[in-house]
Amino acid sequence: MQWLIIPWDPNPEIFRIGSFAIRWYGVLFATSFLLGYIIIKKFFTNEGIKEEVLDRLTVYIALGTIIGARLGHCLFYEPDYYLSKPAEILKIWHGGLASHGGAIGILIALWLFERREKRGYFWALDRIAIVAALAGFFIRMGNLMNSEIYGVETTLPWGFVFLRNHEVAPKHPTQIYEGLTYLLIFFLLYKIYWKKKGNVYHGLLISIFLILVFTARFFIEFVKEPQVDFEKNMILNMGQILSLPFIIAGIIGLVLSLKIKKTGVIRK
Repeated sequence: MQWLIIPWDPNPEIFRIGSFAIRWYGVLFATSFLLGYIIIKKFFTNEGIKEEVLDRLTVYIALGTIIGARLGHCLFYEPDYYLSKPAEILKIWHGGLASHGGAIGILIALWLFERREKRGYFWALDRIAIVAALAGFFIRMGNLMNSEIYGVETTLPWGFVFLRNHEVAPKHPTQIYEGLTYLLIFFLLYKIYWKKKGNVYHGLLISIFLILVFTARFFIEFVKEPQVDFEKNMILNMGQILSLPFIIAGIIGLVLSLKIKKTGVIRK
């Protein structure tokens, strides 16, 4: 029985001056980077690493995230359009970012970072995984403020009616489902890091991240509206298909990490 319907119609813009607008999505996206920087700085201080290393890492991550997320959307969800109009790929202000592409972008960025810093690829991945989960929360809250990426119709008591998109029936607020899941994963990984005082087994945190984040994403996709038309007749949508390799990689990484734990080899 539907005893609570939540009409949802926030203005995605905080304020506008002429053609210049500050949007909630952009502010929340930037907040995720700011908090991520502060948290990683605490990790580096704990491990005796200089702040300039963090500054370089931040540049790699920012570029990897934005470029990867943009290319992921263009190539995974609308390849025909963007390959026929490649200049449109650069117009990121028109919207269109994919979390799977962002994840791939981060993996590549950290590989390039490691080639320079020589600190260990999984050393970087384990720490970035923590703040990436937190960033996922803020990004999904940005999607909520944009009234985008929501679910199918529901009779559950917390259905949102997305008025900005002219919806009349309550829909699953899948942005909240994902966002809160990512927030819980962040707290779990953060707790593990400090419980081990930063001395975590090689690949442990990134493996847990991949398994939990993309398993959650896989199942939430079942109640999410199709993002593009070609998904409507698919048994598994693009988000689910792209999640499977990450889940498998996480399982393999966890097995290898536990093997390291068993042999007593620790990579700081």
